[in-house]
Amino acid sequence: MPREWIFEDALPVIGSITEGNAWDGNRLLFTNIAMDRVLAYDPTAGTVMTVRSDTNGANGLNFDADGRLFACEGRGRRIARYEDGLPGVTVVDRLNGKRLNGPNDLAIDPQGRIYFSDRINDVHAGMGIEFSAIISADPQPDDSYVAVQRTFDSTMPNGLLFSADYKILYVAESDYAAGRFRQLRGYPVKDDGSLGEFELLHDFGPHRGIDGMTLSSGGHIVACTGWEVSGPGGMITVFEPDGRIVATHPTPAIRPTNCTFVGEDLYVTSIEGHLLVARDTGMTGHLLYP
Repeated sequence: MPREWIFEDALPVIGSITEGNAWDGNRLLFTNIAMDRVLAYDPTAGTVMTVRSDTNGANGLNFDADGRLFACEGRGRRIARYEDGLPGVTVVDRLNGKRLNGPNDLAIDPQGRIYFSDRINDVHAGMGIEFSAIISADPQPDDSYVAVQRTFDSTMPNGLLFSADYKILYVAESDYAAGRFRQLRGYPVKDDGSLGEFELLHDFGPHRGIDGMTLSSGGHIVACTGWEVSGPGGMITVFEPDGRIVATHPTPAIRPTNCTFVGEDLYVTSIEGHLLVARDTGMTGHLLYP
């Protein structure tokens, strides 16, 4: 029987959406989207500081194998690389010459390919590419990147996560519109970086699907699910790689947004601005870096 996870506030609630959890080996980085900040939490000292401002609505954060930090800037409509004390550098902001819509979340493979979810929205409708998709930013020999469309069946892709062997890209399809899908999908990754036909791992029906997710060292998908509108409420749901649910853990947050492990502790952000922690979960994380 999986142990119960008890969530507590690591920090006072910020009051606007927090996201993008990324562990650098010493600090937990996360974004405060509405206030255009990247924050760094020191679990040992219990302190938090702002490490970057004016982030153009940065949402997802992730490190590549070399420890370089990348961000999905929703309002900036680009993937950016962040270095301490320096302005963000554009990695990609166009696909086939047209502007991206709103990059949301990202996952990076050992070759440095940055897969990200790009979602059309009301603000940018008609101003860029005319669809939502998973796109990859592929590194080139001259250190530039080229954007490549990787899915052709998405209407609202959200969280992304690679399996431990990087042969499966897990994708949260999270379209709230009537008649659309809230699903956990597994796309096989081909040698050239393209994606095969997805396997449906879980269908959430009419309820909120997955937002962000992280991988455990045992290969489990640990996902932020649920909301206050329907279903069982805010939840961390643990899936086997084949989509079978093995544990559910209610959260104090009505809509948890993202999560990552620091040792055996799981840190969770939320729509309300939480940084929650469940200590001694009995699981640890699998990260490309550190």
